Amino acid sequence: MIASGGFADARGLVAALALGADGINMGTRFMATKESPIHQLIKEKIVANDERETELIFRTMRNTSRVAKNEISTKVVAMEKEGAKFEDIRELVAGARGKMVYVSGNSDEGIWSAGQVQGLIQDIPSCAELVSRIVREAEAIIRSRLEGMIVHPNAQAAE
Repeated sequence: MIASGGFADARGLVAALALGADGINMGTRFMATKESPIHQLIKEKIVANDERETELIFRTMRNTSRVAKNEISTKVVAMEKEGAKFEDIRELVAGARGKMVYVSGNSDEGIWSAGQVQGLIQDIPSCAELVSRIVREAEAIIRSRLEGMIVHPNAQAAE
């Protein structure tokens, strides 16, 4: 079982493991890595954003999607509140338009995915650096907070 949604650091990994997951899936977090094939300005925007800079679009269409808050997403949300149908917003949310965000670095060019987890993202490391750091910090959390909860077999025999 892989936990997905809202993971960006060791604390999230430890929490997911504690709940029974075998690992975590990180979408937005991997967008802000050196190897990510998106424009550097978008990576920097993710780092600069906090958890409140997302919006939910397509709610009225029962196909909710969380995206980075920008001029286009705000317009789409407003149009939906006024009763817009998909045909009315199709041009604004077109995938080709959203793809241009990642190419041009203009965060207002279209709709682009980003989760609230962007509030936890503070840097743009390599994937290797990111994974190593998360594993190292997760092991430290487990040792410092959880290891004392384990009853070792030798301790039971001594009682």
